[in-house]
Amino acid sequence: MASGDIAQITEALAKTHVGEVELSYKGRGLKLDNAESVKEMVQEIEQCRGLQSLRLEGNTLGVEAAQAIAKSLEAKRELEQCHWSDLFTGRLRSEIPPALKSLGCSLMTSGARLTHLDLSDNAFGPDGVKGIESLLKSSACYTLCELRLNNCGMGIGGGMVLASALTECHKQSSAAGSPLRLKVFIAGRNRLENDGATALAKAFKLLGSLEEIHMPQNGINHPGITALATAIKHNPNLQVLNLNDNTFTKRGSIAMAEAIRYLQCLKVINFGDCLVRSEGAIAIAGALRKGLPFLRELNLSFGEICEAAAVVVAKAVRGKADLEKLDLNGNCFGEEGCEALREVMESLNMEDLLGSLSDDEGEPEDDEEEEEEEDDEEKEDEEDTEENGVNGTKDVIEEKEEPHYSSELTSFLISPSAEKLISLGVKRIQLIEQQVDVSDASKVSEVFLKISSVYKDEPEVKQAIFESTDALLRKAFSNSHSQSYSFISSLIVNLGLLKSEDKKIKKVAVLPGHLLALEHAAAQEFFPADQAGVLEEFVSRNGKVLESCCNARDALKTTLAKRTTA
Repeated sequence: MASGDIAQITEALAKTHVGEVELSYKGRGLKLDNAESVKEMVQEIEQCRGLQSLRLEGNTLGVEAAQAIAKSLEAKRELEQCHWSDLFTGRLRSEIPPALKSLGCSLMTSGARLTHLDLSDNAFGPDGVKGIESLLKSSACYTLCELRLNNCGMGIGGGMVLASALTECHKQSSAAGSPLRLKVFIAGRNRLENDGATALAKAFKLLGSLEEIHMPQNGINHPGITALATAIKHNPNLQVLNLNDNTFTKRGSIAMAEAIRYLQCLKVINFGDCLVRSEGAIAIAGALRKGLPFLRELNLSFGEICEAAAVVVAKAVRGKADLEKLDLNGNCFGEEGCEALREVMESLNMEDLLGSLSDDEGEPEDDEEEEEEEDDEEKEDEEDTEENGVNGTKDVIEEKEEPHYSSELTSFLISPSAEKLISLGVKRIQLIEQQVDVSDASKVSEVFLKISSVYKDEPEVKQAIFESTDALLRKAFSNSHSQSYSFISSLIVNLGLLKSEDKKIKKVAVLPGHLLALEHAAAQEFFPADQAGVLEEFVSRNGKVLESCCNARDALKTTLAKRTTA
């Protein structure tokens, strides 16, 4: 064999590595201030052929030391993974951006193509994000799969800079023929708030490749949550969604429920400590029933969820073969509620999957506290009425909707009576179908209650009511699945079976006609069985609220039970 051939084989073998080539200085607690302090490290980096992974976490790096290390990385084209978390402990914040810029420039110079970049637990703030901005936009990050920036104090400004950099990276990499396919994004504890989250949501929507999103403890409220919900619909391969310890409330929860329904690969959902509340839990249960076949973990802990809503969630995970844990700890069940929930899980042969309920908050106080809140709400409503110049005797429907209804329908809704409903004649169904906006669940609920309130045990009146309410609900249930769940939720609130977070939504004085019209509708094919199941849980567990209409209540319970067991 010729000497040239031997040399080529030797060189090829030298470039061949079994497994990953890694240098690790992890957790040594080294204080690296200057070039002399990293002299040995630099030599090891320079001598390491085919270096793919460099672990520097758990040390403290100064500007001069960073520049020396950066110089040694300029020839490391094979470098793919930079594990550089907890790297600036004790450093001035002003030292961190130039250190990051030096390291980033070296990676760009080397021609490296990163797959993993971890800068977590570096309190570098918005300026630190600017220190890696150029790197994130460069070809070095076209191949990035995992970006970890947990606990970096980025703030709103840093979140916006990061979103812009990811967007630019996607644009440039797409132009180069290989779009950025980021899979894992971690940015918990960064004070991103709504604006930062909304900016990142736009980037996520563009990427469409995410498999894991971790953004806990960021002070995000429902506008930011809604933006994220819109974005994740465009990431069909998402498997892990962790938004723990943000603030969903009803609006954010409903938006997120609508989004996760599309994510058939989703395995882990962590909405713990997110103030999902009962109405949000009902919406999420609706998403569980319609999708998420591979769900493994669901965390709705510490969300101010009541017993009946928790049971709805528990029944919604029936048939999830991969489920390993359902966490509903820290909610508002009370001892009897906790036991009832355990019994439901046992009936589903899933009792081992229910997490601890040791931190349950107990049943919410209903009496004095509720009366005080109602007094406060009345004062607020009076103030709103005075400011807007609206007649305080008119209800929500008239204030919001009068301009959108015909004069005949408006007249009925202002002052409902059986005579007015009958006088509408055959066109009443057409008026209802054309003029009631079924995309607004609260409006549908209120119109339903207005119509059914004029119930009389007279054939003509009953027929007019049932035809009208059936037409209304048939159209409402033909709308999106999440909106139909929102309607059931609104109806439950209006009937006094659930307290809403929305102070403008008030419970009505329940009449037999309300329940009889609902019982008639529930018996029809257009009324979804799963919605009947939700309604049954609240009527069964909070039925004492309907004691004044006990006969109609019992008839409704019987029909709902038949629908859910059919």
